[in-house]
Amino acid sequence: MLLNLPIAGKKSVASVFSSSLSLCSSPSTGFASLFAALLKECKSTSRIRRIHQQIICRGLLCHLPSRSSSESNSSQSLGTAIAAAYIGCSAPDDATAALERLSPSPVLWWNLLIQDCIQNGNFDDAFDLCFRLRRAGAKPDHYTFPLVLKACGELSSFRGGTVVHALVCSSAFDANVFVCNALVAMYSRCGALDDACQVFEEITSRGIDDAISWNSVVAAHVKGGSPLRALNMFAEMASVFSDRNRVQRSDVISLVNILPACAALRALPQAREIHGFAIRNDLVWDVFVGNALIDVYAKCGMMEDALNVSRGMGHKDVVTWNAILTGYSQNGNFKEASELFEDMRRHDMELNVVAWSAMIAGYAQRGHCHEALEVFRQMQLARSYPNAVTIISLLSACASVGALSQGMEVHAHALRRGLMTLYDDNDDVKPEDLLVQNALIDMYSKCKNINAAHLIFCSITVIKRNVVTWTVMIGGYAQHGDANTALELFSKMLKCGSASPNAFTISCALMACARLSTLRFGQEIHAYVVRKQFDTEIVFVSNCLLEMYSKCGNIDAAQKVFDRTSEKNSVSWTSLMTAYGMHGYGEDALLIFEEMQRTGLVIDEITFLVVLYACSHSGMVDQGLKYFDSMAKDYGLVACDEHYACLIDLLGRGGQLQEALEKIHKMPRVPTSVIWVALLGACRTHSNVELGEYAFKRLLELGYMNDGTCTLLSNIYANAGHWHKVAQTRHLMRKSGINKRPGCSWIQGKRGTTTFFVGDRSHPESKQIYALLKNLIERIKAIGYIPETRFALHDVDDEEKDFLLLEHSEKLALAYGILSSSSGTLIRITKNLRVCGDCHTAIEFISMIVDHEIILRDSSRFHHFKKGSCSCRGFW
Repeated sequence: MLLNLPIAGKKSVASVFSSSLSLCSSPSTGFASLFAALLKECKSTSRIRRIHQQIICRGLLCHLPSRSSSESNSSQSLGTAIAAAYIGCSAPDDATAALERLSPSPVLWWNLLIQDCIQNGNFDDAFDLCFRLRRAGAKPDHYTFPLVLKACGELSSFRGGTVVHALVCSSAFDANVFVCNALVAMYSRCGALDDACQVFEEITSRGIDDAISWNSVVAAHVKGGSPLRALNMFAEMASVFSDRNRVQRSDVISLVNILPACAALRALPQAREIHGFAIRNDLVWDVFVGNALIDVYAKCGMMEDALNVSRGMGHKDVVTWNAILTGYSQNGNFKEASELFEDMRRHDMELNVVAWSAMIAGYAQRGHCHEALEVFRQMQLARSYPNAVTIISLLSACASVGALSQGMEVHAHALRRGLMTLYDDNDDVKPEDLLVQNALIDMYSKCKNINAAHLIFCSITVIKRNVVTWTVMIGGYAQHGDANTALELFSKMLKCGSASPNAFTISCALMACARLSTLRFGQEIHAYVVRKQFDTEIVFVSNCLLEMYSKCGNIDAAQKVFDRTSEKNSVSWTSLMTAYGMHGYGEDALLIFEEMQRTGLVIDEITFLVVLYACSHSGMVDQGLKYFDSMAKDYGLVACDEHYACLIDLLGRGGQLQEALEKIHKMPRVPTSVIWVALLGACRTHSNVELGEYAFKRLLELGYMNDGTCTLLSNIYANAGHWHKVAQTRHLMRKSGINKRPGCSWIQGKRGTTTFFVGDRSHPESKQIYALLKNLIERIKAIGYIPETRFALHDVDDEEKDFLLLEHSEKLALAYGILSSSSGTLIRITKNLRVCGDCHTAIEFISMIVDHEIILRDSSRFHHFKKGSCSCRGFW
């Protein structure tokens, strides 16, 4: 018996067997025909293998020289039939083994195998088959290369793609338009825009380009982040085909390719032109075109137009509804988005990852972290799996409210789901992975876990970091970590050249300069902005420059930046007012406020906060009270806690402590910690022990106690000579685990930044510094300076208090500045705490005997010392 076949098939097989033998001149040829017929009927791999075994046993696949050409052809056909049967039963390994035993091996069946691998997502296998077929003696053709290049593109394997490209050239297929189009698409998917453009230029230079070539390169520019170039290429494409009098065969694909470029650029006029073209050419019926139009209108903020497109569509799919939902979410129409989302759920419409992510993103944009996490929980219950966009939105939500524990949970979920695999087999970082890593750096930075953020940053190789990676890390250090490290990273970014800074990176670096008062570095960044021809009209860059100059003590430069900013917004005006207020020029700040009112800009709560701040730091009590009252009366604004804190500070600096307490008692809401801290600071300035104790007690009731408040109370007691209460306060601090921040001052010089602490003797020139400082103190004593020993804050004799005052960090920094700079040079000093009262007086006297202007920035304001006077006029 030949085979153990089912009974139902015996008659037909016998019939085939009989007819085959009668028609064939050779028994082997007859058997080959029979087996070929049997293979066509097989529906399982096991049966094919049994037939294959019988064929081998009968020697029907052997190619002996003595055999006739007809037998050889029969053997080849039978081998091909075996491979075809295996392919038909989805047994690629068996099919590959069969094809490798054929000589010559037919490339057609290899192509089918490669196509089958791609359809099943086995892209690595498809790539390997390209080289196995060559070893088997088959030659890749114009069908093979596009398939293999598609596999490389899906893998984002640039290295593998270049190997196939080399094989294309060596096989003389580099002039085949189908293969070249596949090369353009492959390089685009691998993120190699320059290589894609180079292949396209070679196609056009040979005149073999077609609509697919142009569509591929337009799509490459859109994917590669060059939407403007994509629009220009699209216009050029229309011109080229018009000149050739050829009709494009891919109009729908062309529109679907170019509309995302319009969306990225928010290019509404161009989108309307394309929409008109689609209407004239009857292409709006296509669901892909309709969905792309909805997307572009939504991203341009034209939701009514997007809805009109959806109403005119004959057929809508899940992408349509997701595009509308996403549009609502992106445009702030969260109520409509929520209603549509609930309608989709009620009607059992498919909610894919796009719909869920849109809702999560909507909550994230509003800082509603818990709501976003709840939607994510429902998404998991619905068995819908997140993608990179979902994770990024969740991390953004956690970052907005500083929810570190929830952010860590999202991080863990991303790792479990494989959404943050750092490298693929070819050591290439996937774009989605980098997006998630950037979001994690941002989340950890904003949750003030800067070490975790830095670990993720360091896990990304320098060459793979993009501008977002650098920016979020620099911004994290500038806002929540060490501003010095932020500037070091900015310098490294410029040196490594893997990514160029953008406006946001520049702003973060300027923010770090402002925190450190590093004027020289800030000026270098300003020069970089000018040299690289950044768009100086970007208002937030100008505002950051303005803030940097003002916080570095150069108010004139801040004014020049303001004057050169053509389009000023409310932040520009309030930043300049803040600058003048910090430097004690309250009258100038109020003049700017009046000019701002004349421009027609909306005056809001922040503007009044800056006005009150300027009045407070300039001793303008009456003007401050007038503006506070006008908030509600003239502008209909409700004063918040920060406004009341400024009011208390204003009265306190002016010595009106009782009036400040009365204002607190008349507040329409319960006073918060910021109010009592302002009163406590005023009590320290005016040495009011009783009221200071009252304010501190209120802070304890609110559970608000830190090194700042304890130090203020301790200083109040020390000024009054209540040393036992100073000891009690310090014991309370130790018991509560609170450590006082050490006083620290730093100065910018030719050799960089030099830092001094109290009693610091670590500087190589400390002997000269102390000698100069001692000489200066003796000279100013001769003209009337009397050390204010109450600021020594230690229970020791007056002589030792004089020595302790000599060691204060701001005095050491000043002595070093005089020692290391030439006569007439401006000296800039920054202190992390408020300047000591004795140091303030001493520097006023020193400015009378040295030929230097001295600018000291403390934690509260700027002090400009010149010829024996200070710009603060005692209000600090």
